[in-house]
Amino acid sequence: MREASVKRKTKETEIDIWLNLDGTGVYDVKTGIGFLDHMLEQLSRHSLMDLTVRAEGDLHIDFHHTTEDTGIAIGEAFAKALGDLKGIRRYASALIPMDETLTRVALDISNRPYLIWKVGFSRDKLGEMDTELFKEWFQAFAQAAGITLHVENLYGTNNHHIVESCFKALARSLRDAIEIDPRRADAIPSTKGVLGGSL
Repeated sequence: MREASVKRKTKETEIDIWLNLDGTGVYDVKTGIGFLDHMLEQLSRHSLMDLTVRAEGDLHIDFHHTTEDTGIAIGEAFAKALGDLKGIRRYASALIPMDETLTRVALDISNRPYLIWKVGFSRDKLGEMDTELFKEWFQAFAQAAGITLHVENLYGTNNHHIVESCFKALARSLRDAIEIDPRRADAIPSTKGVLGGSL
């Protein structure tokens, strides 16, 4: 199975990640930030990736470092578990409704990280978490995982629904993009034979 562990330790955070791309969506997440835990649990459950997260950070300052570094560490584990990217479908997208909200995610596991984030919030916080930190998590994850990632909330009014639909749409897109294509199981999904750099 495609799995990886990552340990990341800085003066601001200490994070341990274990991730299995070919799992069943089993999670055990403890970051010290309740709302972030909830979102990472959604990511695991709807992508079918098994995910264990242990994070300790300088939450007495704010949640920024823990949020960003968790995104980096999960992204690093994701890239490590994928290995040479051979056989994956590479591209995927998802439209996820959640009551009055609709969010679209499209991604390319390309080794060319890039984030387009078209998501707005009408509140500064969800629980104790600053809503501006969700972009930081997606940016950190996309950069570390090597993913071109477009996230767009098409409409919605409930801020909880908006951000949860973003994580669920990411999860469903990842689930499809990392699947092995039986018609090209031994091939890198690129005309140049490697992923990264120009097309």
